[in-house]
Amino acid sequence: MKNIALIGSTGSIGTQTLDIIRTHRDEFNLVSIAAGRNIELVLKQIREFSPNVVAVERKQDAEHIQQQVDPAVKVLHGKEGLLEAAVADNADFLMNALVGSLGLEPTLQAMEAGMDIGIANKETLVTAGHLVTEKAKKHQVQLLPVDSEHSAIFQSLEGNRRQEVERLIVTASGGSFRDRSRSELEGVSVEDALKHPNWQMGAKITIDSATMMNKGFEVIEAHWLFDMSYDDIDVVLHKESIIHSLVEYRDKSVLAQLGSPDMRVPIQYAMSYPNRLELNDTERLNLWEIGKLHFEKPDFDRYRCLRYAYEAGRTGGTLPTVLNAANEEAVRHFLNGQITFLSIETHIEEALGRHQTIQHPDLDTILEVDKETREFVSSRIG
Repeated sequence: MKNIALIGSTGSIGTQTLDIIRTHRDEFNLVSIAAGRNIELVLKQIREFSPNVVAVERKQDAEHIQQQVDPAVKVLHGKEGLLEAAVADNADFLMNALVGSLGLEPTLQAMEAGMDIGIANKETLVTAGHLVTEKAKKHQVQLLPVDSEHSAIFQSLEGNRRQEVERLIVTASGGSFRDRSRSELEGVSVEDALKHPNWQMGAKITIDSATMMNKGFEVIEAHWLFDMSYDDIDVVLHKESIIHSLVEYRDKSVLAQLGSPDMRVPIQYAMSYPNRLELNDTERLNLWEIGKLHFEKPDFDRYRCLRYAYEAGRTGGTLPTVLNAANEEAVRHFLNGQITFLSIETHIEEALGRHQTIQHPDLDTILEVDKETREFVSSRIG
């Protein structure tokens, strides 16, 4: 049985992870959870799964929860609580389902503790991919991808030689505004941006999908997860989200992983690897019902965030940290109604343009650059 530490338990990936634990209680045991401010849902999760350690954002919420649950449950708060939940006693697998760079330090500490990582937190690899992959090698732990695209690549590489791979092809739905021209994006609402055509996701990642920053992050992740040059990672628009990604080998054979859009499939595979467990309530893929699949090359002028991601990834050093921090701040302000959709790109471009890249940064440097970038973007918005 695998003992699971779950950080980000109340978000989309977190709640779907709990669906899998609920279905396969003979395979998985939940030992800790960490969440933000959705206290009522946290209480429900504690009562159903009985974790030993619980962490939430605020002290007053932790005190309230402690009064409501068994005294044996250790309820913590803040950054220290998050880190303790990530490396809780007896946990051997961390599911990092957080959104944002907050997921970086728990991941590093869990690897130091010898835990395998289910990595759904894009920002961890975008912000500090070199630190994460180096630590995974040092401590001989596995980084198991949870994003459907990286899980597809991971599965398409199984049983083959990595040195025979020529190209990775990452698929993209195109997001909420994929059928709109750039001029039609002027003045779009937050509500419209949150209407993803294929996937049910949290607000931040849905906006990232609409700007294609999400796909840019996935390109950077693929570089680190699979040790591939950016020149050998392509993106293709694929509206149906049936093919989740592809791997091309040197004989020009292309292997792909297909399935109905259901995040529980890659989540469960990361948790159960190398085994496959039943997932009976997901929709079976009948291609004759789909009829046609569509593909299109993305336009880097239309999707400028995708271009920024390639440029930042190729430059390396602290520039991907700036990319992520600027994007997080700009998206936050857009969701709060303070800036327009298109100005997300403007604020990211400004932050990238002013930064003097530091190569091979340590963790302290990354955290300082992250903080400084957020302050810069917020100061520009006012």
